[in-house]
Amino acid sequence: MTTLPSSSPILLPTPLGGTLVNRVQRPGHDFDPSELQGLPRLELSDRSYADLEMLATGAYSPLTGFLGEADYLSVIERMRLADGTPWSIPITLPVGREEAGQYTGRVVLTRGGEPVGTLDVQERYDARKSLEAREVYRTEDAAHPGVAALYAQGDVNLAGPVTLFEVPRGTFPRHHRTPAEVREVIEARGWRTTVAFQTRNPIHRAHEYLHKVTLELVDGLLLHPLVGQTKGDDVPAATRVKAYEVLLDRYYPQARTLLSVYPAAMRYAGPREAILHALSRRNYGVTHFIVGRDHAGVGNYYGTYDAQEIFGNFTEEELGLKILKFEHTFYCQTCGQLVSPRTCPHGSEHHLVLSGTKVREKLRAGERLPTEFTRPEVAEVLREAYATQG
Repeated sequence: MTTLPSSSPILLPTPLGGTLVNRVQRPGHDFDPSELQGLPRLELSDRSYADLEMLATGAYSPLTGFLGEADYLSVIERMRLADGTPWSIPITLPVGREEAGQYTGRVVLTRGGEPVGTLDVQERYDARKSLEAREVYRTEDAAHPGVAALYAQGDVNLAGPVTLFEVPRGTFPRHHRTPAEVREVIEARGWRTTVAFQTRNPIHRAHEYLHKVTLELVDGLLLHPLVGQTKGDDVPAATRVKAYEVLLDRYYPQARTLLSVYPAAMRYAGPREAILHALSRRNYGVTHFIVGRDHAGVGNYYGTYDAQEIFGNFTEEELGLKILKFEHTFYCQTCGQLVSPRTCPHGSEHHLVLSGTKVREKLRAGERLPTEFTRPEVAEVLREAYATQG
């Protein structure tokens, strides 16, 4: 790795689109709160509220609001916005057909009945649900959680720029940072290269292996667990974050690691979502992004390495960061260490591999997870969480 002189400036990646969007403002900064009175109101779902934050804080830059029809169709069909900028998943605000007509001009967005932001409606158009399911999720099967959510939402999309009144720091205020705030930490620490790791599962030893191999190549690690809406049988965010905390406290270099939550909602779109996860991390100031086995996948809808292969549709210059592709890693009982198919000569009978389903079964049964699979401290956090559930 080439080391730059200490006097060299820290040059963070340019946000996608050239400028980091910031549309977070309290009522009264640009308009008087009284102006909200009499405006139509729209209650946001969990996913739409997460999308609002991601749009307004710049995590989904260059988007400044929910997609209009031209961008919507272009993203579905080409994985690009209408102007050619890479973008893989439509970020839309769906409403029911019978109510769509009431939303014109400025709309107050609410959460639990309380105003959280605004949308300036510029378009209303029909969602193409079948097309979106086929192209984005690669299936029209309603058993797919992302497709099921798509089918269940309204048939009309509202489009236009948004504002967010206040960043919802949520359950993890200590770890909840906007893209601008993460970039500030990276710059303050002098990291010239930073890798981001996306996960919706508790960290186990295979994850740790990837992190530490990568830390031999770059200056810093952004551990960026997704804490937005996930499906019901995923490990709860609070449990996952606690597991990350105990692991990082004992086994990671503090000066080279940053734990910060990623408040997006999970769509389970596999390869398409891998692109979204990478592009949005560029806005957080990272230079590298790890894509492993079946990134953002669910069930058997996607091939093991489809999420890596899809990046062949873009140049590195277009993406603005390097994609690090890793094969499946596991503990080999004969090698006596964590390995991958690239480094281990032994057959599967020598390998300790536990699926997420198997891990959950062991936890529900009160069994201990093997130390070769996960650190004892992490296993204890998970055991306590499942014991409480039971």
